[in-house]
Amino acid sequence: MSFGGKYQLESQEGFVEFMKAVGLPDDLIEKGKDIKSVTEIEENGDQFKVTVTTGAKVMINSFTIGQEAEIESLTGEKIKAVVNKEGNKLKTVLNKVTSVTELVDGNTLVNTLTLGSLVYKRISKRLA
Repeated sequence: MSFGGKYQLESQEGFVEFMKAVGLPDDLIEKGKDIKSVTEIEENGDQFKVTVTTGAKVMINSFTIGQEAEIESLTGEKIKAVVNKEGNKLKTVLNKVTSVTELVDGNTLVNTLTLGSLVYKRISKRLA
């Protein structure tokens, strides 16, 4: 199953608490909590380009599975990390945040971010 395509955020759980914990300012949390972000994934073998558009903010991360890359975090910080692929899941750790992106079926992308006991879950549906 290919990750490639565009996905729009359908629902999310734990956004406000998680963003506070990672240090995002309250005004950005307030602005971002109701925006239905769009994630576009380009997949070419083990090379990925992930573009997340949230309102006016665009975050682009490019990486090769199993190789160190510079990944932009939720707070805009650039962190060196390795993304691994396990079946239909992409996994990485950015500082203390564990990110698992799972292609549940051909049309549903679930991204789960974990920081200690806090969990932020995003469910997106394929647009194209």
